[in-house]
Amino acid sequence: MIRVVIADDQPLIRAGLRGILELESDLEVVGEAANGRQAVQQARDLAVDVVLMDIRMPQMDGITATAEICANPALASVRVLVLTTFETDEHVVAALRAGASGFLGKGAQPEAVTEAIRIVARGDALLSPAATRSLIERVLREPRTEHAPDRERLRITVEGLTEREREVMVLVAEGLSNDAIADRLVISSHTVKTHVNRAMMKLGAHDRAQLVVLAYESGLLHPR
Repeated sequence: MIRVVIADDQPLIRAGLRGILELESDLEVVGEAANGRQAVQQARDLAVDVVLMDIRMPQMDGITATAEICANPALASVRVLVLTTFETDEHVVAALRAGASGFLGKGAQPEAVTEAIRIVARGDALLSPAATRSLIERVLREPRTEHAPDRERLRITVEGLTEREREVMVLVAEGLSNDAIADRLVISSHTVKTHVNRAMMKLGAHDRAQLVVLAYESGLLHPR
């Protein structure tokens, strides 16, 4: 059973999402939050698997709440799926920077929402590395926002990876699968997976899409 918290400041939206999710035998709504602060608290208290997170909420916005959840080692298993009406590149990248595992617009069909929850709950990213790369390339050309990270700090952190881990991270950011990376480097897919997992652990990334974000934000790769 996948345990879900719905975080949205509109009661009607929360009720609609609850109705959709309660039709699924493998999904259970264990809490509702009207703001980001409540979402963080429920993620701590309710043994949550996935938080459906709106971006614009009072007291604490969804991106800040996502960052708090994903930065807490005690909540390492919690995945955040951002669901919002504000479908802009900047919001997508800010959500990924904060640690979100996926992003959906509120115009998505019910079956797309339920399947997205299942995807992020099993640890996969809802956005492909190639799609994430395209977003990052565009956004990095724009003026920095309040959610942009300290790129010098990221650069130093990435330099702490082994040479092989950085090499694998670059290939992940270029959109290659584990099998394709294994062929390129003449190593096994299992070894690639080990390097990916170690890089993610060292950098605090929840999934491959966030490795792409960090590869560009740290300067390991540059927009074309």
